[in-house]
Amino acid sequence: MATAARTSIDPVTLQVIATSLSGIVREVTNSLFRTGFSTIVRESQDGSCGLTDAEGRLIGQHVVLPLHCGAFPAIVQGIRRAYPLAEIEEGDAYITNHPYLGGSPHSVDMGVATPVFYQGELVGFACNIAHKSDLGGLVPGSGSGKAREIYHEGIHLPPIKYVSRGRLIREVEEIIRANSRTPDVVIGDMRGQVGTNRIAEQRFQRLLDKYGKDTVLSSFELIFDKTEQRVRQALARWPDGVQEAEGFLDNDGVDLERPVRVHVRVTKTGDRIHFDFSGSDPQTKGPVNIRPPLVRACCYYALVALIDPTLPTNEGLQRVAETTFAESSVLNPTLPAPCNSYFQTASAVVETLLTALAPFVPEKAIAWGGGTGAWIVGGRNRHTGQNYVQYELMGAGAGARRHKDGVSGTDQHLGNCRTAPIEIIESEFPVRIRRFDLLPDSGGPGEHRGGLGMVREYLLLGDEPVRSSMRCDRYRVRGPGLDGGQPGSLGAAIVNPGQPDERHLEARHGDEMLNPGDVVLLLRGGGAGFGPVERRDPRRVRDDLENGYISVAAARTVYGLED
Repeated sequence: MATAARTSIDPVTLQVIATSLSGIVREVTNSLFRTGFSTIVRESQDGSCGLTDAEGRLIGQHVVLPLHCGAFPAIVQGIRRAYPLAEIEEGDAYITNHPYLGGSPHSVDMGVATPVFYQGELVGFACNIAHKSDLGGLVPGSGSGKAREIYHEGIHLPPIKYVSRGRLIREVEEIIRANSRTPDVVIGDMRGQVGTNRIAEQRFQRLLDKYGKDTVLSSFELIFDKTEQRVRQALARWPDGVQEAEGFLDNDGVDLERPVRVHVRVTKTGDRIHFDFSGSDPQTKGPVNIRPPLVRACCYYALVALIDPTLPTNEGLQRVAETTFAESSVLNPTLPAPCNSYFQTASAVVETLLTALAPFVPEKAIAWGGGTGAWIVGGRNRHTGQNYVQYELMGAGAGARRHKDGVSGTDQHLGNCRTAPIEIIESEFPVRIRRFDLLPDSGGPGEHRGGLGMVREYLLLGDEPVRSSMRCDRYRVRGPGLDGGQPGSLGAAIVNPGQPDERHLEARHGDEMLNPGDVVLLLRGGGAGFGPVERRDPRRVRDDLENGYISVAAARTVYGLED
């Protein structure tokens, strides 16, 4: 295995190497999405790529999903624990989707890591993670909001070889096929991931050809140092102090009447910062638990957002963020606590972090958003006899900022995924989307208004009943505003609204049966406001009214607009 001591590299060469690493990752990220079989990869772009050194330290990631900057090192470290160095060979590819043994966020996030060799030495790993449409479990899509242990969430693979010396291991692929409702789609996505890593491997090797192994490997430490120094220099300018904040999830999907608390205590001293999450709730029965590598990635994200969005995502960030967790807590669960609804928890962690950090960087403060969500419908095509899984990610309204309104109808913070186009959904699944709008009056009032939530209404067209699951939040607990701003609207999922058989679904549910002809109305919450509503410029209130963002009644009663 190749290692390199720190050496002197001229600044221009160092920057070219750093930019080249980033360029490799950007190129292969585009390849990942273009080769996706599933709508969740191809359209929603739920995946990321990265490069690590031989030890698993992150040297480059194109940040589609910032959480993955914590997952990639954990995946490589899991491989290194499972396989002696002598068994890691050129032409191999490893897979894992295990949250505890492999670092995957949840079971349907399949990580693929390919060792990169140069002149017979292991110099790094090309990695990617992409969401799978189904890997078994209680419900289609594998993400039951009612799961009580990870074994309810589908097949879990510790770090194992998927390709050995360039030969795909058929037995591994057959095991995965036998545990998926959509085997062809899953295997197609996985093979695309392997191919994407091969491109990264080749580009990495060309970089070594161009600048020399010693120069490139030595640059890693310098790149890490540079990132760490930039962050510490920024922290040194922040005032010293201790700040605390808390946030709440609606529930864990099992104990429906008990909100789940996320708490952080931030201690900033000089150029050091410590995040103490030990005040968060114990691990939950339901699937909202999240593993520490991902929580640490939330910390990295918050630092980048508040210091400089151009900061590279690498090991340098990890050197700065010090963390503490309580054992067997919602942010540090113990096997086999379920994890499939981790993303809503991660979002709450980020918003709690940003609230706690706001006093250090008040000009970049932001109110809470309307939450994140996913809706999954599984059924069978009567004509082909094959199963399908319609898996959609749902944006909401973003929180208002100190000087700006929130963004409407968007994925936010950690998500960066796209809402699948209507044309794609209707062409691939038996459904008609009858409405896709922003929701008037959903943005939290304030001097700066929260972003609007959105509505999406579906008519189910199939011949057979389908099974619905959901992983959402902000149906019961509103995200708070800042400096006197008011919360945004809550979300909801309503079957057959306005009809005698109307019923509301929980934000986290699993295996709800829906029938052909049913209408499903999904309402996504609005972002919270910033500042007292009475300070909002009347001209902006009139603009909102003209654009349909607020109603006449809200303009008068909430904002005090006179005729």
